Amino acid sequence: MAKSLTEHEEHLFRVMSGNRFLRMEGLSNEIAFFIYPYLPEDALEVAAAKKRVKNRLSTAGVMVLEINLYDLSVELLKERGVWDRVLAAEPDLDKADFREMLQGMLDPQLHIAPAIRDRLAQEQFDIFFLTGIGEAFPYIRSHNVLNNLHSVVKGKPMLMFFPGHYEQSDTLGSSLVLFGRLKDDQYYRAKNILEQEA
Repeated sequence: MAKSLTEHEEHLFRVMSGNRFLRMEGLSNEIAFFIYPYLPEDALEVAAAKKRVKNRLSTAGVMVLEINLYDLSVELLKERGVWDRVLAAEPDLDKADFREMLQGMLDPQLHIAPAIRDRLAQEQFDIFFLTGIGEAFPYIRSHNVLNNLHSVVKGKPMLMFFPGHYEQSDTLGSSLVLFGRLKDDQYYRAKNILEQEA
């Protein structure tokens, strides 16, 4: 039987408030990247649950730094002075050209990962939450971001909130399936937080 969102919320809190998770124990030299996959139709409830979990963790002395990928993208475009140009170009460009333009402006290796590195360096935190994955698609693909964060997020666990499935298979590897329909490329280095022991 599938667990309810309330059970998921309780599980997230129990796992992330535990010393094993915070000290990144039992990872066998793997990176401390975790994914919380959820049904896209549950996005509002998950956002509310995430806020409650953050508050409970804070009360327990565990500080969470959250970066929303969509908000970060808008911030970066504004910082670079191209936001108005992007808005003006959108009505006249076909979707493929517009997507290509934004993908170039928001390249994970050149722009997103360095921006996340800068923000992480400015904050004191115990856990890093990466959100806004669905809102930033298709301009930013989640597996590209994860691949470029290996050298950026070190020494702290990261949890990506993912609206879709994280399919893990011994024979086919693992893949992120955004919105339960769009298969992102294979990404095998993260662990499903719902499978972690508290």
